[in-house]
Amino acid sequence: MPLVQVTMLKGRTVEQKRKLAARITDAMVEEAKAAKEAVVITFIEITREDYANAGGLLADRK
Repeated sequence: MPLVQVTMLKGRTVEQKRKLAARITDAMVEEAKAAKEAVVITFIEITREDYANAGGLLADRK
């Protein structure tokens, strides 16, 4: 059972997540030969305060 975790900043709509889930599933079926019913996708949403890059929080960037 393939498990795909997508971590991204909060703010995407439910419709955007639906489209992402469909496209990711299709890619797993086509490229990894996974059964469509076996593909599990989780969306982990974080805030700008939860994300740091190059030693600084994204929330501190302008």
